[in-house]
Amino acid sequence: MKITCTKNDLLKGVNTVMKAVPSKTTMPILECILIDASSGMIKFTANDMELGIETIVEGTIWEKGIVALEAKLFSEIIRKLPENDVIISSDEKNNTQIICEKAKFSIMGKEGEDFSYLPFVEKDYKITVSQFTLKEVIRQTIFSIAPNDSNKMMTGELFEIHENELRVVSLDGHRISIRKIELKSEYGDKKVIVPGKTLTEVSKILSGGTEDMVDIYFTDNHIVFEFDQTVVVSRLIEGNYFRVNQMLSNDYETKVTINKKEFLDCIDRATLLVKEGDKRPIILNIAEGVMELKISSQIGSMDEVIDISLEGKDIKIGFNPKFLIDALRVIDDEMIDIYYMNPKAPCFIRDEEQSYIYLILPVNFVDA
Repeated sequence: MKITCTKNDLLKGVNTVMKAVPSKTTMPILECILIDASSGMIKFTANDMELGIETIVEGTIWEKGIVALEAKLFSEIIRKLPENDVIISSDEKNNTQIICEKAKFSIMGKEGEDFSYLPFVEKDYKITVSQFTLKEVIRQTIFSIAPNDSNKMMTGELFEIHENELRVVSLDGHRISIRKIELKSEYGDKKVIVPGKTLTEVSKILSGGTEDMVDIYFTDNHIVFEFDQTVVVSRLIEGNYFRVNQMLSNDYETKVTINKKEFLDCIDRATLLVKEGDKRPIILNIAEGVMELKISSQIGSMDEVIDISLEGKDIKIGFNPKFLIDALRVIDDEMIDIYYMNPKAPCFIRDEEQSYIYLILPVNFVDA
């Protein structure tokens, strides 16, 4: 095999597929990036058996061939080469040379045929959304998945399609995030649970353009994202997702309309007094058209008042400030509506169309 590519094109390809190289594995071949120049185009592939990424790299093929190179080493070599054309060549024993200007590396590759290719996926069920929309939906929900595997369902997000609507749901036991987007066509009902890791990595690769589209294919076991000459294939999480609709309610005793930035800035200031790992609640005292926010810790205390529009009863309720901050940061509206039932029931932050819903459980606090 012998190919020539610019350093920038190589680096873009490497950075795209590196997201599917496992950090630990018992199969050394999976620690490699496959360079496949056997079919008239240069393809880079990485696959950790849960997530696989393949991307086409611009360049010239002088001799067709295929080789697998240790991903971390290959990535570092490309990163540190001069800004110029790079020649990569390998012989029948997979001895590989990487040449750029006066720099010449010789490394040992592995047999390309031993590599685990991306699984073949039937492309019967497809939706198309803009890269901007998908990137935003992931940003606005991914923060409330569970970080560990104690409950596998909580480490993924529900993608639910009904008619012309895609609903994306994440939860971690303390909060729920829901985003709904309108699709351009109507589809048959579909429900799948997509690993949070997959969505995080897809979001990093997406350019985020409003005119650039992503084709998303669903099967019983896999989800496929196709965009910008790149294919991402991921296994789905098996099982039935939580009955989220039973956790949602439109009932409320108190409705607050508040300036989002003021509310977020105030909570942000309050958390200056809370050390990491110190679970101090922020207490909201809502009455007579104002919201009083209080927090106290071993460092000190803070008290601030924000003007609000109040409908319904007064209420005093406590929350983990981080959960409020996470939700507020991803809402783009200037003014937001927050609905409360009682100090023991979750609050809901949602817009009138319910295109976004954030449910946050309150915490107990000692009333000073």
